[in-house]
Amino acid sequence: MIPTESFMERVHEVLRGRRYSPRTRSAYAGWIIRFLRFTKQPYERLNANHVEAFLQALAAEGIAPSSHNQALAALLCLFDGVLQRPLERHVNVSRAPTPERLPVVLTASEVATLFEQMSGVTRLMAALLYGSGLRLMECCTLRIKDLDLERREIRVRDGKGRKDRVTTLPQRLHYELTDHLASTRATHEADLGQGAGWVAVPDALHRKYKNAGREWPWQWLFPATRHYQDPESGQLRRHHLHETVLQRGIRPAKAVETRPVRSRRLGAWRITHEHREVG
Repeated sequence: MIPTESFMERVHEVLRGRRYSPRTRSAYAGWIIRFLRFTKQPYERLNANHVEAFLQALAAEGIAPSSHNQALAALLCLFDGVLQRPLERHVNVSRAPTPERLPVVLTASEVATLFEQMSGVTRLMAALLYGSGLRLMECCTLRIKDLDLERREIRVRDGKGRKDRVTTLPQRLHYELTDHLASTRATHEADLGQGAGWVAVPDALHRKYKNAGREWPWQWLFPATRHYQDPESGQLRRHHLHETVLQRGIRPAKAVETRPVRSRRLGAWRITHEHREVG
């Protein structure tokens, strides 16, 4: 069946109540809609058999284990939080095993070649990914106050698993970041003069501090190039730079040869410590 608008509003209400990130909420809602269209059953008739049939159909399509597990997590949330009929009481929930893969790690010379093909803000963001071990969205959503040039630290807030952490800021990026901050500050000052200069702030901070969204420390380190008007407040805001901007900036590096290495899982940008200082 096609889920009604009121039903999906209830789904989003439950997801927000569990404090899932916007991306997780969107992904879970997508899986729930797909499940309901697959079963074509009224809400009150949904049961564990429908879940098992849906997951088997996904497996037959050859989806990745991570996607399979995400779909299962979304359905557990549907039955537990929305339908008020916990699924795990009626079915032996089994998650798809995630295969172990060797990470592909760039050598120091390959990284140097990559940076030679990049420039501007995307190069600076890529250097932070490489030198500070940041994830893609962690870099995109950095705020001014997360940067401590004096201590050479970056504070990652609400990272994976909703955990905060502190990571090292490469010394060689100090001057680039200083110049970037000056440029970003000038843009923010110009926005303020036009009645804009707002950004979204986390949780309900805007209720306690009415002007927090216009203050310099809360501005994005990598702001978008355009404004948008928030439909609820009417504020002219800037979003952070979209992750696809950085992804497109790295595309020329596809020609760089990579090689698998037998080491602890560091990820494509989490290179060994001796290679972290970049220029």
